[in-house]
Amino acid sequence: QVQLVESGGGLVMPGGSLELACEASGGITSPNAMAWYRQAPGNQRDQRELVAVSYTGGVTKYGDSVAGRFTISRDYAKTTVYLQMNQLAPDDTGVYYCNFRPLTLDFESWGQGTQVTVAS
Repeated sequence: QVQLVESGGGLVMPGGSLELACEASGGITSPNAMAWYRQAPGNQRDQRELVAVSYTGGVTKYGDSVAGRFTISRDYAKTTVYLQMNQLAPDDTGVYYCNFRPLTLDFESWGQGTQVTVAS
């Protein structure tokens, strides 16, 4: 089982920036995917939206609503994935969850979530 600990959420004004971090520990195997999902206010957990994903090897993908504004990156030595969020808007508000999924095993792990609120 992989443990994930997120950090970096908070309150930011529209147009501002935040960086989230997610540190993984435990039975980390490769290849894998580390991703950020977002649960908007009022939505259920099964309605979480994919924000960005990073695959070992360097491939990254983004949700349509964040492409060009958010950047996902990884520090393999620290087994940490980051999400740099720029030009934040109120619609970016939600709980951001880190996800780890090995590509050759059938399980995934979730972090506890970190709240991001974009408001003036």
